[in-house]
Amino acid sequence: MNKPVKIAFTASDIPIAQKSLARLVERYGNAPLESAEAIVALGGDGFMLQTLHATQDLKAPVYGMNRGTVGFLMNAYSEDDLPERLAGAEEAVLNPLSMRAERADGTIDNALAINEVSLLRSGPQAAKLQITVDDTVRLKELVCDGALLSTPAGSTAYNYSAHGPILPIGSDVLALTAVAAFRPRRWRGALLPKSAKVRFDVLQPEKRPVMAEADSRSVENVLWVEIRSEPKIEHHILFDPGHGLEERLILEQFA
Repeated sequence: MNKPVKIAFTASDIPIAQKSLARLVERYGNAPLESAEAIVALGGDGFMLQTLHATQDLKAPVYGMNRGTVGFLMNAYSEDDLPERLAGAEEAVLNPLSMRAERADGTIDNALAINEVSLLRSGPQAAKLQITVDDTVRLKELVCDGALLSTPAGSTAYNYSAHGPILPIGSDVLALTAVAAFRPRRWRGALLPKSAKVRFDVLQPEKRPVMAEADSRSVENVLWVEIRSEPKIEHHILFDPGHGLEERLILEQFA
């Protein structure tokens, strides 16, 4: 990446991010998003995901600086030499997951997820899910608190908390992970090719309601959810040299 001339700044609503935004804009200016050569996001991982979704149709890569509580997708905060840091940054390209879900009222919802798509029980009883991969039923009944499909970038987030595997960032693999599986009790999930189409059918949806989430966008009372990787959409993220996603994923496994 050539040395950026035009930088656009965006920040979360928390006070520390807003104060940092004001100082950086005073020092470097603030280009319109549409004409920026780099976008700097100030906040935590949640805000970084919001920024990536909001700017997915723009060409400029996104460079995050941590002003929040979680910063796996962020770089260390510094106000000095920002153009030089952007010029020397490493770029990671991520494809999101595409989610299509039908609600109990027949409406269809579509959403994109950079980290994961998850299904979670929304009532007192465990969810019952049937899992189909590429039009073949692979698990007739999973009794659980939920299940999720994760990208490599999201494999250290909710997927990891649910005891799913950490995936190398360059791998063409998705992680299918159960959340508190009750039956089959020993089922630990599956690794699927990035090209796989995964469908969850909710069994007994009236008795055992389920919600779906795509990067925190919630869809209540789903009957089924279909998920696949979306190669036509690319998110470009910048990291300081030696601190890219691949290195961070390796470090997480030896922490």
